[in-house]
Parts: sequence; C-alpha cells; structure tokens
Amino acid sequence: MNNAIYTRRRLINGFNLTMSTLAMLFGLFWLGWILFTLFANGLSALSVHVFTSATPGPDSVGGGLANAIFGSLLMGLFGTLIGTPIGILAGIYLAEYGQRGWLAPTVRFINDILLSAPSIVIGLFVWIVYVQYVGHFSGWAGSFALALLVIPVVLRTTENMLKLVPNAMREAAYALGTPRWKVISSVTLRSAKAGVITGVLLAVSRISGETAPLLFTALNNQFFSANMNQPMANLPVTIFKFAMSPYENWITLAWAGALLVTLAVLTLNILARALVRKEHS
Repeated sequence: MNNAIYTRRRLINGFNLTMSTLAMLFGLFWLGWILFTLFANGLSALSVHVFTSATPGPDSVGGGLANAIFGSLLMGLFGTLIGTPIGILAGIYLAEYGQRGWLAPTVRFINDILLSAPSIVIGLFVWIVYVQYVGHFSGWAGSFALALLVIPVVLRTTENMLKLVPNAMREAAYALGTPRWKVISSVTLRSAKAGVITGVLLAVSRISGETAPLLFTALNNQFFSANMNQPMANLPVTIFKFAMSPYENWITLAWAGALLVTLAVLTLNILARALVRKEHS
C-alpha cells in the first residue's frame, strides 16, 4: 500500500516538474527570440550619429536620437526627483505610523490601484488636470506623469523594506531615549537603505520605456530642446513613431532606440538585484 502511494506521488511530482520546466522553456524561447531580434537589428543600427544628431525629417538620410535621449533622461530625472521623496515618506508613514486607523489601509488600497493601473490612464489624468489647464504639451507634464508611476513602486518597496528591520533595533534605540523621528532616520531607514534604493531603481526602469503617458503629456519634438515648458522629444514616443513609419531610416533608428531602452532597463535591474543581494548577505 505504501509503495503504491509513493509511486503515485513520484508520478505526480514528475509530471508537475516536467510541465513546469516546459512552461519555463516556452517562455524563455520567446524571450530569447525577442532579444535576439532586438540585438541583431539594434546593434547594426548603432553609430556615433545616434548619440550626436537630432531626429531626422521624413524620408531623409542620417540623423540620430540625441534629442530623444536627452528628453528621456531629463523627464526621467525630474519624474524620479518628484516621485521618490513622496514615495519614501509615504512608505515610512505606512511602516512606522500606519498600524492603526483608517488612513493607512486607504493609502495601501489606492497604492495597489496605482500599481496595477495602465500607464495610459495616468497619462490621460495628467492631460486632463494639467495639459488642458496650461493649454499645451510640455516636458513638465511628462515628468508629472512619470512621477505618478514612480510613487507607488517606491512606496511599496520602502514599506516592505522597513518592515523587515527587526523591532529589537527600534526598541534598543528607544531605550536610549532617542526620539522617534531620529530612530526612523538613523536606525530603520539606514538599515533598509539598500532596499529603498532598489525600489527607486526599479521605478526608474519601469518609467524608462513608458510611451502612453508621454503621448498625452510631453508629445514629441523633432528638434533639440531643453525647455521643459514645451513639447519634448523622448525615446519611447520616437520609437513608436519611427517604427510605424514607411521610411527605412526611421525604422533603423527605431531599432537603435529600442536597444538603448532595453540596455538601460537591463542595467537598472541588474543593479537592483545586486543591491538586494547585498542587503541579504
């Protein structure tokens, strides 16, 4: 009887393990195909002009993505600078002060909605409350949309990392007469520093390839511009525009831009994993 049960369990375990492995290989196959196609077309499209020349006009020769790269970096920087402090402070409140009352559960619920909401909804929201109000697209509008995408990621990561800090560390600091704000800033937040930075990096990697919110806010600009109060070029919208065009030069630049975004996201994710590993080592 025991041998029959043991054999049955081994068969079920073997079947589940085989199906799980096949499912993993199926997903990795398509991922590998996508990356192979991206690198095969993107590497051949990369050149010095991609980083030094502005986007070309229709059916023209040459050009690059310098203005789009600069616009993406600028809006990503301001979006991160706006969203990160809000996310960290909200995460601190939820982890350190949100044990009681109705506010903390409400904030968590809203944050979960923001985490799962399509980015196009965020872009449409900023378009309604800001772009329509000022009467034009702008880099600031794009930064505000990206900041709204940064906040929930940083908030959730900060809260989770602070909750991992042992209460004994807080109690030891309190026993020495340390004020609560000092305990949070010098003990718990410092202990979870690597995890919080990881959350910021993950948030930046999320906004790096967002197209929909920027279509409604920053739109695009064929020329180089550092004026945040005017429409601004950015890589995601430029890739979308060029990839859908009939012009061979634009399609080539779209492959180059897609490769740059992929490499940026890959680098940020590797840094985030390295910080998490350092935090747990």
